Amino acid sequence: MTGSLWTAPFDAALFQSLSAGTANAHLGIELIEIGADYLVGRMPVDARTRQPAGILHGGASVLLAETLASWAGHFTVDPRTRTVVGQEINANHLRPATRGWVTGTARPVHLGRRSQVWEIRITDDDGKLVCISRMTLAVIDRPGG
Repeated sequence: MTGSLWTAPFDAALFQSLSAGTANAHLGIELIEIGADYLVGRMPVDARTRQPAGILHGGASVLLAETLASWAGHFTVDPRTRTVVGQEINANHLRPATRGWVTGTARPVHLGRRSQVWEIRITDDDGKLVCISRMTLAVIDRPGG
């Protein structure tokens, strides 16, 4: 992608294949758009992601946010020599979602040599903000890299 922040090529098919058998697949998380400086993914609001009160579980929102930030961060470093790992994540749950899909958009706030900060905005099918999250990633050397 010319003019983008991504250092390694990737696409939705790679995301889906590497997500097989993980929490991402179990919760139905899909990568749906890769922009020059953002990633968009979505997750269904259904029996897998609702809490007993019938609304989207906050932990499911955080899992979506962490998934998008981690994938985004991973593809901004040279994957042969570096990787990213989560250091901190926070989330403000602003409105309940009870059905349909929630869509998360991850954008970088800071891309440093040793750390990254990503903001993830999660909206419902009506475009209303359900959750806003911020994640800090540590950029580390790969063993042997």
